[in-house]
Amino acid sequence: MLNIIKAIILGIIEGITEFLPISSTGHLYLADEFVKLNEDKAFINMFMVVIQLGAILAVVLLYFHKLNPFSPKKTQRERGRTWQLWFKVIVAVIPSIIVGLPLNDWMDAHLNTWQVISATLIIYGVLFIVIERFNKTRQSTLNDLNRLPYRTALLIGVFQLLSLIPGTSRSGATILGAILIGTSRYVATEFSFFMAIPTMFGASLLKIVKFLKNGQFVGDQVIVLLVGMIVSFVVAYLSIRFLLNYIKKNDFQAFGWYRIALGVIVVAFFGLRALLA
Repeated sequence: MLNIIKAIILGIIEGITEFLPISSTGHLYLADEFVKLNEDKAFINMFMVVIQLGAILAVVLLYFHKLNPFSPKKTQRERGRTWQLWFKVIVAVIPSIIVGLPLNDWMDAHLNTWQVISATLIIYGVLFIVIERFNKTRQSTLNDLNRLPYRTALLIGVFQLLSLIPGTSRSGATILGAILIGTSRYVATEFSFFMAIPTMFGASLLKIVKFLKNGQFVGDQVIVLLVGMIVSFVVAYLSIRFLLNYIKKNDFQAFGWYRIALGVIVVAFFGLRALLA
C-alpha cells in the first residue's frame, strides 16, 4: 500500500512537470530522495520513464481530433494537413533516433547526477529569461502550425537532443529552440507536445523491453506502474490545459526563475549532504 501512495505522488509530480518546461527528470530525481519506491533499481529506472507515457496519453486525448487523419468530420484537405503534421513530427524525431538511442544508456549511467541536473536547471532557466526578453523586440515569423516547414521541424528535433542531458526538459529544449527559430510560443508549445508522442512511446517501449529482458514483474509492480501512469495522465491533462491558457497572455520567464530557484535548492541540498557525509 505504501508503494501505491508513493506511485500516486510520483505520478502527480510527473503529470505537472512533463509539459511545463521545468524538467520532469529533475523533479523526479529530487523526489526519489524523499519518496523512494520499495523496489529494485531496475524497476525504478523503468518506472520513472514509463509513467511519462501516461502524461503523453493526455496529449493524445486532448488533440485526438486534430491528430486523427481518419476523422470523418475532416475534409480531404484537412486530412492531408493532418498527415503532413505527422510527417513533420516524424522528421523532428529522427535526430533523437539517430543520436539518442545509441547514447541513452551512457547518458543514464554518467549524467544522471545532481551536479548535472542542477546545472541544466539553472542554465536553461537563465536562457528562458534572456530569450524571452530578447523576443520582446521582435515578432514571430511562424504563427500557423500548418505552415511549419519540414526544415524547421528538423531543426526543432535537433534542439530536442539537448534534452538527453538530465534536467534540461524535453519540452523546454524544443520550445526554446522553436522560439529561437522564429515560431510563436503557441506553435512551439503545440509542436513540442506532438513530438513527445512518438518520442516517449519509443522510450517507454525500450525501457519495458529492457526490463523484461532481465527479469519480470513481481508482486504488485504492475499495479504500482499502472497507478503512476493513470495519475500522471489525469494531472498532465490538467497541466496541458493550464499551459495553453497561460501562454496566451504570458511568456516563459516565470518558468525560468522557477528553474533557477530549484537548481539552487538542488545544489544546496545535495552539496550540504555531501559535506556532512
